[in-house]
Amino acid sequence: MRRGRRLALDVGDARIGVASCDPDGILATPVETVPGRDVPAAHRRLGQIVEEYEPIEVIVGLPRSLGGGEGPGDATVRAFAQVFASAVGPIPLRLLDKGMTTVTATHGLRAAGGQSKKGRSAIDQAAAVVILQNALES
Repeated sequence: MRRGRRLALDVGDARIGVASCDPDGILATPVETVPGRDVPAAHRRLGQIVEEYEPIEVIVGLPRSLGGGEGPGDATVRAFAQVFASAVGPIPLRLLDKGMTTVTATHGLRAAGGQSKKGRSAIDQAAAVVILQNALES
């Protein structure tokens, strides 16, 4: 695997979880949760994160159905990714099946004693971590 930092995005209707990894691609960690309802503001903030982290690749979780086909959120995520890709320029953007990442993140946070009050924001970041860790391991 090519050396360099990568970012992962878990794009939802209300929030976008962001995760990053170390330059050696060993460990994914949460970065932040970006409010997603104001799409232009979300793209601006994500652009700032890209400038700060200087990734060699951005991975966007694609919400496939349990059967592996196109899910209802796929078109929204694909449209978001297309606009975002044009905004970040030459950085490669890859769509990756994010199947069950939110469930995995929720279980992991509960097992670690996470609080439900801060839960949604933390879950979005944890889901982005799962997406990125899956990408690093594949």
